[in-house]
Amino acid sequence: MAADPLAFDLITMGRIGVDLYPLKTGVPLAEADTFGKFLGGSPTNVAVAAARLGRRTAVITRTGADPFGGYLRSELRGFGVDDRWAGEVAAYPTPVTFCEIFPPDDFPLYFYRYPKAPDLEIAADELDLDAVRAARVFWMTGTGLSAEPSRTATLTALEARGRSPLTVFDLDWRPMLWPPGAGAGDGAGSADEAGSAGPGEWYRRALSLATVAVGNAEECAIATGESEPYAAARALLGAGVELAVVKRGPAGVLAVHRDGTAVELPPVPVTVVNGLGAGDAFGGALCHGLLAGWELERVIGYANAAGAIVASRLACSTAMPFAAEVEEVLGDAGGV
Repeated sequence: MAADPLAFDLITMGRIGVDLYPLKTGVPLAEADTFGKFLGGSPTNVAVAAARLGRRTAVITRTGADPFGGYLRSELRGFGVDDRWAGEVAAYPTPVTFCEIFPPDDFPLYFYRYPKAPDLEIAADELDLDAVRAARVFWMTGTGLSAEPSRTATLTALEARGRSPLTVFDLDWRPMLWPPGAGAGDGAGSADEAGSAGPGEWYRRALSLATVAVGNAEECAIATGESEPYAAARALLGAGVELAVVKRGPAGVLAVHRDGTAVELPPVPVTVVNGLGAGDAFGGALCHGLLAGWELERVIGYANAAGAIVASRLACSTAMPFAAEVEEVLGDAGGV
């Protein structure tokens, strides 16, 4: 069957919110008096990053029925991200996230998602499963598995994909966003306080339905019990994906494909201003490269460069690079 010409290049699903960042680095939050307001949320930023690279993107999410929700939808449209599935939930306020910025490697986050985040209220019967199936890339995150009805909706979307190529699981482990007692640091899947399966078990179910997994060492440990990069990559492949991408921070990134191809690249040297958002830029660029059908080394090098650009800037969504900027960095670094 021919591909749908109106299908999105990328649909992401999950977290959205307002990021409030101090406009000066190195200032404790208690002493900061000026803030910038930005569109935030990891899967949302991934959609923005891919849109900046020329891809047709959309995000499945929910905001509160409040002025911040209206602001976020306006920002999505401004970035060229389709907001048709960014609905409102009247019962809960739009989330706000504060951060502190202490370069080069300390960026504490403070999530205000109480009593519950609207993006965890995505229900399975609200999904446009035809669009999810048709998307060239579908991207979901671990946070979407942290509560119902989002958990069932996320798994339903994955099942609808039928393990289509480029079904991406961003491991995205944020323990503060799970119920108390839900930490599964050994990947064993300990039960949460409600008595249901723990994070490790939900992660394994999602991995069995995905074809690409992306995460850092801690996230890999939640998903597989393995944190050493090569062992984690092998475990992710063993869990069912075709491509495992293990982000290693200052040590670079490792990508291993089921066909035996392995790429290990150092990071692009950069003066870090704010490390938050670099992983989302990496994700959007990863999708762009995979959609382009590039060789794996080129894909990972391009994603590395995009992440480095955002790490050198203060914001996240507004910092996402355009293709010419990525190509300039790659040219300065001698290419991929």
